[in-house]
Amino acid sequence: MKTPVLLVDKKIMLKNLTAMQKKVDEKGGISLRPHIKTHKTPELAIRQNELGKSGITCAKLSEAEVMIAHGIRDVFLAYPLVDPEKIRQALGLAKRIDRFIFSIDTYDGAVRLSEGASESGVIAEARVEIDTGLFRSGLSMEEAVENMLLFHQLQGLKITGIYTYRGSKDRYGNVVKNAFEAGVEEAELMVELAEKLADKGLVIEDISVGSTPTLEGVLSDTRITEVRPGTYIFNDAMQVAYGVCSQDDCAAVVRVTVVSRHGDRAVIDGGSKSFATDVQPTRGEVSIIGFGIVKNHPTIVFERMNEEHGVLILNGEQVAVGEELEIIPNHICSTVNLYDHYYFRDGTEVSVSARGKIQ
Repeated sequence: MKTPVLLVDKKIMLKNLTAMQKKVDEKGGISLRPHIKTHKTPELAIRQNELGKSGITCAKLSEAEVMIAHGIRDVFLAYPLVDPEKIRQALGLAKRIDRFIFSIDTYDGAVRLSEGASESGVIAEARVEIDTGLFRSGLSMEEAVENMLLFHQLQGLKITGIYTYRGSKDRYGNVVKNAFEAGVEEAELMVELAEKLADKGLVIEDISVGSTPTLEGVLSDTRITEVRPGTYIFNDAMQVAYGVCSQDDCAAVVRVTVVSRHGDRAVIDGGSKSFATDVQPTRGEVSIIGFGIVKNHPTIVFERMNEEHGVLILNGEQVAVGEELEIIPNHICSTVNLYDHYYFRDGTEVSVSARGKIQ
């Protein structure tokens, strides 16, 4: 098999899927709505939906369109739409399936969705995104109640829930090594907000939280209704760094070939077109050494990349030109998006059908 190539161990992947579903099911009353941006593969989304029967989460409209075309009938689009054309397209998709949930986090965005829904003669179900520490999109905790009272006055909208995503950070945006405690705080903040909204007469049906690192923590609060992890299906070096999983739980690797070696430096045939670069090496509360974990070579550091070259510092280890290595990427979600296909270890080719679906 020519390199670089993305390989998936199906046995580990299935173990990850069933283990996560079991964790959620044991809590009772909490649904698992997995985020499919990790694998971007309809076949795996269908498998996840068969396990949990609670729908899926998508990041982009074009990604959701692929999943719906393959038979998924319950989709949460966890991304705000403000382009009227995209809103019309999404409303059209919503008519074809059992449930389509929109996301809003600004009054302007809510008005645009309201106008689109009213023009289409439909009611758009929506959740409001809350910022609990990532400082990205989402209403702050302080402005949430006031804005949601305004959202509820808009025609064509049915606001059924609130949701958040922040990974393993605290409410101030600091990286937290203790992902369990980060999850506990995340759930508490969202439940507290739901109670404040209830005091104002706004009934919140869904409190949707959680990521792969914070999953255990958010599940400790049974007042939440839904979790949306994604990375768990494959896992990656970032999850290993957080202590969420071990290398043995990482189902996906990039297989590369050593094409050059000079002294204590080796070059592989995978660079930034083969490995995601959004999760950079860092030292601190959570240290991530290099751009991935070189399996079976604990002291080798994947130090840097160019487009087609990856540079390894061997630290005394021996590798030969022509030798194949397997590397667990720092971030598997954005790494998968670099490939048209991945392969199970038995050679089965799987198309990444939603690759590049960024609109």
